[in-house]
Amino acid sequence: MKIGIIGAGNIGGNLTRRFIAVGHEVSVANSRGPATLQDLVDETGATAVSVDEVALDADVVVVTIPEKNVPLLPTGFLDGAASDVVVIDTGNYYPQQRDGVIDEIENGATESRWVSDQIGFPVVKAFNNIYAAHLLSDAKPQGAEDRRALPVAGDDERAKRVVMDLINEIGFDAVDAGGLDDSWRFEPASPAYGFVGRADALRVALSEAVHVRKPEFRA
Repeated sequence: MKIGIIGAGNIGGNLTRRFIAVGHEVSVANSRGPATLQDLVDETGATAVSVDEVALDADVVVVTIPEKNVPLLPTGFLDGAASDVVVIDTGNYYPQQRDGVIDEIENGATESRWVSDQIGFPVVKAFNNIYAAHLLSDAKPQGAEDRRALPVAGDDERAKRVVMDLINEIGFDAVDAGGLDDSWRFEPASPAYGFVGRADALRVALSEAVHVRKPEFRA
């Protein structure tokens, strides 16, 4: 598949590495421009492009930028993507630590529902509950007894299946965590946030989540 990644930080960089390692074609963009991505390009063989170009002909687009920067994405940045493009949101809302106040999230919107509303396109929530380094260190072959599981939430079943298949390809089991409005179950401070374990244990962690944002993750 052709995958575009917006954001070349820790998560974006390691997703670039993992997706290329399993044979996908990856274009990557950041806010500072293609010239700043040369080291990642040299290491992985990814193509560095502008944010305006990153979705061109893409089957999957990954948005992995700070929540506060989502409204700054260019209008129409998904123009030119495949007609059935799947958009993945990896973000988390960190109001005290980074993002400032986002009223809609403070008032109860799930983080990825807010992202979807900002970009005007459905998203699938994934990769937000894993430390970036673990995308490399924790990957295991399919069927490994101690294979780590990652949650996925989204409203479009086909899009969610595409994301779950990608997760499997790069070395993790995927657990269907429901629709996009269920993604609060693995937002920051939930039992599933940062969870390391198998699929059955992850399902328990998701079921134990309480829909109350903890003080350290409120503005």
